[in-house]
Amino acid sequence: MRVISGKARGRRLRTLEGNDVRPTTDKVKEAVFSIIQFDLPGSVFLDLFSGSGQMGIEALSRDAKFAYFVDSSKASAAVTSENLATVGFSDCSKVYTMDSISFLRSTSNTFDIALLDPPYNKGLLAEALPLLETRMSERGIVLCEHPDNEVLPDETERLIKKKEYSYGKIGVTLYTVKE
Repeated sequence: MRVISGKARGRRLRTLEGNDVRPTTDKVKEAVFSIIQFDLPGSVFLDLFSGSGQMGIEALSRDAKFAYFVDSSKASAAVTSENLATVGFSDCSKVYTMDSISFLRSTSNTFDIALLDPPYNKGLLAEALPLLETRMSERGIVLCEHPDNEVLPDETERLIKKKEYSYGKIGVTLYTVKE
């Protein structure tokens, strides 16, 4: 796994092994960052269900101002912290080792861009979206990675589905804050 573009381009990142982790493929990562490329500079990025932190690190490499990483696994949080130190982004990030839903219920932070890539088929996106919407800035963008056959709501109180993308068995759904 590596950083694709930006200040840390080409740097290798560590990931966990085993069946509990599912790193985002380079194809999907490139597609996601193509979607948000013009919104990234100066943004506050949330990498929810962050795993190794590769998506938030990619955002920082591409000029996001700050990134928050949230994962319930101590091992994932440790790898994220190690990866942040490796690429020199520890000062513009914060790693939380806690349940993502609990984080959304307790945080007072506001985010410009949020990426949600939860464990598949556990209903976590449907639970997280209504909690996240109150934490998004007016220019907020939410990207959800999920199995291609999972149907997400067209809208929540503050978020509206703008587009759905398909990359083989992986789907990415784009939401923006309603005007």
